[in-house]
Amino acid sequence: MQTSTLFRKTLFTAGLAAVFAASPLAQVAAQDAGAMQKSSTNQTVPDKAADGWITTKVKSELATTKGVKSGDLSVNTTDGVVTITGTAASSAQKAKIESVAKAVKGVKTVDTSGVTISDTAK
Repeated sequence: MQTSTLFRKTLFTAGLAAVFAASPLAQVAAQDAGAMQKSSTNQTVPDKAADGWITTKVKSELATTKGVKSGDLSVNTTDGVVTITGTAASSAQKAKIESVAKAVKGVKTVDTSGVTISDTAK
C-alpha cells in the first residue's frame, strides 16, 4: 500500500512540475507570436521585388509596342508609382507610353512629366 501511495504522490508531483515548467515557455512563445504578428501587419518597407517586376514589365511592354522607341526611355518604379523619363516623337506617343505603363498589373500611377517631345526621337 505504501508503495502505491508513494508512487501516486511522486507521479502527481512530477505532473505539477511539468505543468509549471511548461507555463513560462508557453508565455514566451505567445509573446513572440504576438510580436511577430504585429511587425508583419505594420510593415512599412516597400516590396522592392514587386517594384522591380513592374519596372521590367513596363520596359518589356514599351519595347514591344509599335510606334514607341523604348530605347529613348528610362523607367523607374517606387511603391507602384512608375516614373518614365526620356524623349517621345509626339504628344500622341507620350500618351501611348503612359497608357501602356498604366495597363501593367501593380501600377498605381504613372508620371511621364520627365518625357519630353522631340522631333529627333522619331
